[in-house]
Amino acid sequence: MLRPDQLNFQHLRYFWAVVQQGSVTQAARNLHLTQSTISIQLRKLEKTLGGPLLRKQGRGVVPTELGKLVYSYAEQIFTLGHDLVDALRLQQDFVPLRFVVGALDVLPKLAVQTILEPLFLDQKPKIHLVVREGKFEQLLADLAVHRLDLVLSDRPLTPGLGVRAYAHKLGSSAIALFASSPLAKGLRSGFPKSLHQTALLWPTEGSSIRPALEHWFEGQEIVPNVIGEMEDSALLKTFGQKIKAVFPAPFALQEEICRQYKVRPIGVLDEVQERFFAISLERRVHDPIVAQILQASPFR
Repeated sequence: MLRPDQLNFQHLRYFWAVVQQGSVTQAARNLHLTQSTISIQLRKLEKTLGGPLLRKQGRGVVPTELGKLVYSYAEQIFTLGHDLVDALRLQQDFVPLRFVVGALDVLPKLAVQTILEPLFLDQKPKIHLVVREGKFEQLLADLAVHRLDLVLSDRPLTPGLGVRAYAHKLGSSAIALFASSPLAKGLRSGFPKSLHQTALLWPTEGSSIRPALEHWFEGQEIVPNVIGEMEDSALLKTFGQKIKAVFPAPFALQEEICRQYKVRPIGVLDEVQERFFAISLERRVHDPIVAQILQASPFR
């Protein structure tokens, strides 16, 4: 009496393939096996099941009556197997990949949003995005121990940081000065001398553009009335709009800045450039998510 544990499903699969192809030769070719290997396994299956499963017909083979019965069950078994693989693949497509980005705390929030936004426009693969803010050295330390997959920064790596990582340039943008509409309109005439003693909000000293802004004002012999310094770029813009003060921001983001904060550009400081970098542990990028961020950068 045949027991279920005596049935060799690999032998059964070979038989199923031979019936589907109508030929041992073709089945062997598709399975990347020799004809003799298939024939030996089929004889073992026939011995287990107690009778011949195939008979010759022309240049091929067809199932015997016993073979027809066995094939009907094999068809159900292996069709269900394919359905299982498809179901698992579908489930994997819906399980998002966790991707953790560290963003330098002085980076403009709109810049971070614009850099990462393409990940949600065509999610292949689908991701679950986590964004954490922090100081440059801490973010690099987290990257080194794989707590982060990528770091977004306004500066490249410098020697002596002790982290083996690579900075991929995302691009740059000139800095523009913005203010509420009535103030911007008045300052636009006579720019840049009109900025003398005008209320101005600075980014804090941790920002890479702060020294360049100070140098630009000194070069223009303009002394603004600096009324505040803010690390958070979104807060800088909100305050600038509410208290009618001038604030700097990337010119490449002017459309979204004007729409979101109800302000207008006063003028562009072409000499002051804010750069953007994606820092990863790969010199040559193989990660598809990192590659997508680099290719879709709005600052190129």
